[in-house]
Amino acid sequence: VCDRALRHRYNGEIGDIVVGRITEVQQKRWKVETNSRLDSVLLLSSINLPGGELRRKSAEDELAMRDYLQEGDLISAEVQSIFSDGAVSLHTRSLKYGKLAQGVLVQVSPSLVKRQKTHFHDLPCGASVILGNNGFIWIYPTSEQKEDEAGGYTANLEPVPLSDREVISRLRNCIVALVTHKMMLFDTSILYCYEASLPHQIKDILKPEVTEEIVLEARQRLLDLEG
Repeated sequence: VCDRALRHRYNGEIGDIVVGRITEVQQKRWKVETNSRLDSVLLLSSINLPGGELRRKSAEDELAMRDYLQEGDLISAEVQSIFSDGAVSLHTRSLKYGKLAQGVLVQVSPSLVKRQKTHFHDLPCGASVILGNNGFIWIYPTSEQKEDEAGGYTANLEPVPLSDREVISRLRNCIVALVTHKMMLFDTSILYCYEASLPHQIKDILKPEVTEEIVLEARQRLLDLEG
């Protein structure tokens, strides 16, 4: 692996919020791709089972692991601990974490994700983002009902309205535009870039001259804010 690829790898810190993809279902654990050097681990004992209860996990739960999460599923989770070899151990013991259903994943360098108190943001444009510290960003329609009764393991598969899909596509292109110009990603920078992009069609945002114009406008607004 070349140095450049290593530089953009994620080094976990306890308490980080990550978005990851399940790569393997093993005994009592899932392996998760989180853009780290080694696969991360989500133990069966570190999840809230449907219903949200934190009970001891039984042999039945072990057999049902693939019902909760299987290969290819995307999840949001928190870094619980770091193993001695540097691998990251995750947990989803809060209802805000769990399986991600409908949305778009954008992968960026972890160094461009600004550390904040919260990495879950409902943006006023009608979509939400999870800014994973590991550089995996999830953009999805803001849901009406906040608390998922199923403990975060039932995926909503309702069709996403066109208006929501357009907002999500615009946000995705704005994030790519910010990354092209090495701008830090956080709720305000993404929102300012989104607002600056509104006069343009979604597909035009990634034209270099348009990208430059909207990123400059977003950067200026951020400077004025710090002013």
